[in-house]
Amino acid sequence: MSAVRAPMGELHARVARAWEALASVEDPEIPALSVVDLGVIRYVTPQADGSLEVGLSPTYTGCPATEVIQNLAEQALAHADVGRFGVKRVLAPAWTSDWITPEGRRKLLQYGIVPPDRSSFSLRDLRRGDRPLACPRCRSTETECVSEFGSTPCKALHRCRACLEPFEYFKCI
Repeated sequence: MSAVRAPMGELHARVARAWEALASVEDPEIPALSVVDLGVIRYVTPQADGSLEVGLSPTYTGCPATEVIQNLAEQALAHADVGRFGVKRVLAPAWTSDWITPEGRRKLLQYGIVPPDRSSFSLRDLRRGDRPLACPRCRSTETECVSEFGSTPCKALHRCRACLEPFEYFKCI
């Protein structure tokens, strides 16, 4: 028995509605960012049975927000008239901060979190070392790392010596 296929225009419209719905889902830990901006939504792919499969990659294994993000994504898709769908966890390739969109990086900085500055292909490069960060408030590079872990394991806590304000840096992962 063959699957009934939807016309291509209708299929493209469903995929577009799915992406639009997912773009409205805020990251629970950084509400200024959508899960699409963060790059955790890997794909929206039509399946042979007419359903849509949505790939979701956690920012790191064991991230407590992953379950919440999946539930929020499923709720948004259910309300978006996209038809049948399933959300699948995608662990390989592992999420990388390179997947944060340019708009996501802009939103992070505007929110007061310094976005990752570059790709990292080595564990040694994951630590910033002596490279100064610019404060997201006053832009001074007279900053210091207070703790390698901020409010979440994917962020480090810094302080600006010029304006004395604390801020977080989203690590290159």
